[in-house]
Amino acid sequence: MLFFLANGYRVVAHDRRGHGRSAQVSDGHDMAHYAADAAAVVDHLDLRDAVHIGHSTGGGQVAAYVARHGLPAGRVAKAVLVSAVPPIMLKTERYPGGLPIEVFDGLRAGLAANRAQFFRDVAAGPFYGFNRPGAKVDEGVIDNWWRQGMMGSAKAHYEGIKAFSETDQTDDLKAITVPTLVLHGDDDQIVPYKNAGVLQAEILPNATLKIYEGFPHGMLTTHADILNADLLAFVKA
Repeated sequence: MLFFLANGYRVVAHDRRGHGRSAQVSDGHDMAHYAADAAAVVDHLDLRDAVHIGHSTGGGQVAAYVARHGLPAGRVAKAVLVSAVPPIMLKTERYPGGLPIEVFDGLRAGLAANRAQFFRDVAAGPFYGFNRPGAKVDEGVIDNWWRQGMMGSAKAHYEGIKAFSETDQTDDLKAITVPTLVLHGDDDQIVPYKNAGVLQAEILPNATLKIYEGFPHGMLTTHADILNADLLAFVKA
């Protein structure tokens, strides 16, 4: 956000419902509500010609917002999906390369049993690739990821697993006609790139795909200098 401010852009971000500083409501923890909430923010601020950038589950939210709200209202200029979850993470007949339901059941079990330790383990391990041999571990990044996680609602996080893993967003991707940049690391241990970024680029009508060799899921943090430069080039183009 500071990078784009320094380059003369207005920057708007929001915490997803039940996450961060947003209200810890009891329901609506699904992709449709995530998109509608984003639309409420955009409408309230009357944003136009916006570039929507979403990471991971936020990428699913961007796809849902742009397809269902942004394009019909004429408010979106471009979109960016970074390490994003569409079209669907779960293994299905339509997408046999997805992950089995047991993976997501394991996430739910770990979160319910000891959320604090679960968040610590995810951040210190696969999210940023800190579990790879020779990786430079950044304790500040781990602490901040844990801090942000623990601010949110356990119920929102638990039910959000279903939202990010089981929502088939093929139709959302097909409906996005604006230029869309798809970025993914080929060492993403959270959202495997072949069933995500590669497929997104195949389904989107107007996509540009870039795969980063050796980059992890949290590459916006670990490789901010490279990602920021590429994002800026796309926004300016």
